[in-house]
Amino acid sequence: MCLTVVPVTPPQQPRRPARLRRAAAVLLVCGLLPAVVPSVTATAPAQASSVYLCNGYKPCSKAGMSDFGYGAANGSMYWRMYSGHNCTNYVAYRMIQAGMSTERPWSGSGMAYNWGHAMKSITDKVPAVGAVAWWDRNASGAGSSGHVAIVEKIVSDTEIIISEDSWSGDFHWRRIIKDGTTWPTGFIHFVDKAVTNTVPPSLSGTPQVGATLRAAKGRWKPRPSYSYQWLADLVPIEGATAKTFTPGPDQVGAQVSARVTASKDAHTPGVLDTPPSDPIAKGELVSTAPPTVSGDAEVDAVLTATPGTWSAAPDSTSYQWRADGKLISGAAVNELTLTRAMVGTTITATEVARRSGFVKGTVAAPQAVGPVVEGTIEMVTPTAASGRNHLGSQITIEPGTTNPEDVTTSYAWFRDGVLIDGAVGPTYAPLETDVGRLISARVTIAKPRYRSIERTFDFARTTTSSTVGVRTTGRNRKAAIRVRVAAPGAVPSGPVLVKVGRTKARGVLDDGFVRVILDGLKPGERTVKVVYAGDGVAQRSRGAATVLVRKGKKRT
Repeated sequence: MCLTVVPVTPPQQPRRPARLRRAAAVLLVCGLLPAVVPSVTATAPAQASSVYLCNGYKPCSKAGMSDFGYGAANGSMYWRMYSGHNCTNYVAYRMIQAGMSTERPWSGSGMAYNWGHAMKSITDKVPAVGAVAWWDRNASGAGSSGHVAIVEKIVSDTEIIISEDSWSGDFHWRRIIKDGTTWPTGFIHFVDKAVTNTVPPSLSGTPQVGATLRAAKGRWKPRPSYSYQWLADLVPIEGATAKTFTPGPDQVGAQVSARVTASKDAHTPGVLDTPPSDPIAKGELVSTAPPTVSGDAEVDAVLTATPGTWSAAPDSTSYQWRADGKLISGAAVNELTLTRAMVGTTITATEVARRSGFVKGTVAAPQAVGPVVEGTIEMVTPTAASGRNHLGSQITIEPGTTNPEDVTTSYAWFRDGVLIDGAVGPTYAPLETDVGRLISARVTIAKPRYRSIERTFDFARTTTSSTVGVRTTGRNRKAAIRVRVAAPGAVPSGPVLVKVGRTKARGVLDDGFVRVILDGLKPGERTVKVVYAGDGVAQRSRGAATVLVRKGKKRT
């Protein structure tokens, strides 16, 4: 079917209406003509009215039957016809392609059946290449809205080939036989003169990224001017309109062809595609000069690879470093720092070049560096630690002496295995936050290109001093003793011994406190002695106080 709008000019790329009737516009339909089962290679039998040669924009183009770009342009309206699959819009598009004005050349209805009546002065019964094949209302099965198509080829007086599009259908090329059932009502000769091809265009060159393809225009008559459009899988390549084309990464795997348009004033242009190329292969990066490697074969030395050159500039380069032929994991940039693990090995480098659309290129540097060596630091006097790991004291590490002497000594202190921020000197004074926690130190003696020496010292848990506070309450021949043990940075725990004379009692601290009752004491002022044994963090300490023991009544 074919649709057009009368009489106003619609906006660009309108949506098709959901229904065929609206108050604001009159919708016109081009009926589909009878046909046999479609076949690209079928030849019309004597009794057939028409045969579909292809169906769809791309399949037709692949079969050498072009849609002349309409498949990519059918979103627009031409001569105020509805866009998309529509016979009138397609024919209007072709007429504009042929050089006609973008304005419809008659006023009034644009329905397909009206075309021949509106343009009766140039309508007759004689087919011509480039002419509009026209079917009147209900003529040859065209339906109540008629139909229009483009005559693409005159096979004989009774056989033509047309291209057409249909509303609610698809794009086709058809062979029509003049047997009285599907032959057009007439032919509208808007711009019949056509440039014809005598030798088809062809393609030469290697179908590969970076290689140039060349289109040969073939031969045409009468002598025209030429333009080119390159296609990838029949889709136009933006900006590719020269006689030659160099495929890029976007065309990898696609079949490339050139569409040659032969144009001449007052003639219908001739348009033919070259046969498609084989699928475009990736290009090859060829080394024109290898990379070079420089640097000393010593531990901590840095080897540097200077990039080589390639037949095409790479998008990126990376490197594969090997020690005695074994790939060094994680080494992919152009610099490599030699480590102790590489001692005794020989180092080589390979440059890997990548460019979009190309197979990656690899080339080895001719230089090999090695075997790798490193120096040894000798300890003349050992590293030693002194001091006490106690709150209020400090610990000091003596680094010792070395040969060679120009070494660098660094210090790191740890609390329960966690690095203490800012503690980087040889001396450390424990803090309250260190009490009860393990303190250790690591000393590193280093020199560039020499094997470093590390020494670790463990200082156990940080201790703290404790104090004993005693409160007493005297009773009849008894004393209630309340002991509090305090220690900076810690809550002391453990046993406490309380004595009054020869009378003793033991208790265990709870949250730093303990309460003890001494019974059977002699009346009078008595001295209370307290001994805290310590708990490994809070250290041992003593305290004392007096208590007045009451006489009370003697028990019988």
